Amino acid sequence: MAEEKKESKKSIVGSFIATIVLAAACGTGGWFGHEMWLKNQKPPEVAAPQMPVATVAVTNAQLRLYNLPERFVAHAEPIQEVDLLPQVDGYIKEMCFNEGDIVKEGQILYVLDDERYRAVVNQRKADLEAAEAEARRAERYWERMQKADSRGITQLERDNAEAGAEKAKASVLQAKANLVVAEYDLKKAKVIAPISGQIGKTSAHVGDYVAPSKGSLARIVQIDPIRVTFPLTDRAYVGWRAAMKKGKAPDYRMRLLLPDGSEYSGQGKWDFDDNEMSRDTATIIMRLSFPNPDRLLIPNSYVTLLTDYKTPPKLPCIPQQSVFDLVGGSQGVWILKDDGTVEQRVVEVREMSEGWCPVVKGVKVGEKVVISGTGKLAPGMKVKVVQPTMNDDLDPKYKAKVQE
Repeated sequence: MAEEKKESKKSIVGSFIATIVLAAACGTGGWFGHEMWLKNQKPPEVAAPQMPVATVAVTNAQLRLYNLPERFVAHAEPIQEVDLLPQVDGYIKEMCFNEGDIVKEGQILYVLDDERYRAVVNQRKADLEAAEAEARRAERYWERMQKADSRGITQLERDNAEAGAEKAKASVLQAKANLVVAEYDLKKAKVIAPISGQIGKTSAHVGDYVAPSKGSLARIVQIDPIRVTFPLTDRAYVGWRAAMKKGKAPDYRMRLLLPDGSEYSGQGKWDFDDNEMSRDTATIIMRLSFPNPDRLLIPNSYVTLLTDYKTPPKLPCIPQQSVFDLVGGSQGVWILKDDGTVEQRVVEVREMSEGWCPVVKGVKVGEKVVISGTGKLAPGMKVKVVQPTMNDDLDPKYKAKVQE
């Protein structure tokens, strides 16, 4: 029994060892076979990633007239303004105008009671006649003294006669001067308009006593033509002066917008510029002259001055919707290249006019700029061009194409 058990154990151990050896052989053979299979297999080809295609609308950069007016807040002021002061005193006898009238230079406005001044003029005329009579008498006496025998008169008498004649002549001159003053006072009894313009409210009426010390009677401001002033920055002024010096000053057209927004029909012309720059605002006051026959421009009113070119220049222009902001504050556009890809380019543009932006730098006339569909673009991307609409950004058909 013991030998049978011993033989049974040996057979079990042998079977176990044989099983392990067989499993190891199979595993080794399978590994070598797998390696050989892998060596005989070709690696699969990896497909290159496909760039997305965006749908865009484009248009050409065009050479267009650019004449965007520059705007200034301007101020209307009279070229001349006068306060009427009486030159003599007296009671107002007559008023020859209505308040608010347009008066002409030399027109009589006030008439003062001149009876006293007429009397003074008559008195000065009488004084002049007396002085002239005395001068004639003294002159004749001096002539007789010159012809008289020197043995019958003394030198003192000759000298007195000569001095009397000279004094009489001086009295005539004095009498004439007094007459001129009297006639001047009589003339100033009429207050005359020194300029043409609109007269305002009067401070005195018929029967009032007026005098130079009592202040102004009324005020006249010139209405037509009228002056319009506006401030120009120091930098713009220097550029304007440099152009004037070179004889290349631009030929500007100067127009006005009235406070109600309507455009004034008259055209302005250059008047003069101020002689000082403002220390506070670094601006200088420029002055223009405008015709004002209808009195639409009122002194001290504010208007909007529009300045643009009489002969506007042509500049390369692109649609406003093609321009977008870049990081750092610059602006850019997408350019469609000949190979159907897009390129991002930095541009420098001026202020928009009628939906178009003049390009100072970055785009040439004829180049194709993307006007819509720019949201998904990247440099070098292939694009599909569609026909632009009146407003691609709002057209639902175009949005559907972009989403597809």
